[in-house]
Amino acid sequence: MMRLRRASYRLVFCKEDRIIDIALDTGFENPESFSRAFKQSFGQSPSQFRKKPLWQPWNEQFQPPPRQRSEKMEVDIVDFAETRVAVLEHRGAPELVNDSVMQFIEWRKQSGLSPLKTSRTLGLVYDDPATVVPEQFRFDICGEVSSDVQANPQGVKSGVIPGGRCVVIRHHGPHERLGEKIYYLYRDWLPESGEELRDAHLFFHYLNLRSQVEEHELITDIYLPLK
Repeated sequence: MMRLRRASYRLVFCKEDRIIDIALDTGFENPESFSRAFKQSFGQSPSQFRKKPLWQPWNEQFQPPPRQRSEKMEVDIVDFAETRVAVLEHRGAPELVNDSVMQFIEWRKQSGLSPLKTSRTLGLVYDDPATVVPEQFRFDICGEVSSDVQANPQGVKSGVIPGGRCVVIRHHGPHERLGEKIYYLYRDWLPESGEELRDAHLFFHYLNLRSQVEEHELITDIYLPLK
């Protein structure tokens, strides 16, 4: 199932990759067997998913099992420099964030302002998806830029991630488990540290992306702003 998950990301986020190449890279002998397995798992053929992915039933296949409360984790306190970013605001169900990601990737390719290879990819977190009403969930998809964002059909805007002191903790593995590190910071580390929160939102720095590596190879830095 995990190899089909990686294939899903490539189908949607790497439109230049041919389906036959994705099938072979995923370990299938031919596109036909890949298509059968994909449709059986997700209810859409690879070509249908590439054109209009149905993320909500797809997400239901990948709910991670709960883990026990974590022990003490390694954190650092750093000075994060103010960063100009291009921002696409996602508003709505967390399961549909990937639809917004698709729009942001399209803007990134068309504008050339935030090239993936040389610009950081970040995410601004406003709400806990486990507690907020899905329709009210807010998350900003961001890419580092050095100039203003011009008007565009995707709705990407100029923005800034404020600079200042932050506690940062590194997460290895699926993005669905980022919450475990976030809960640790708020529940355990913050009360014990004596630090106070700054009036700014928690954010992620994605050091690599799902379309590039296997799930267990993902690396994400989580920043919590401090006074």
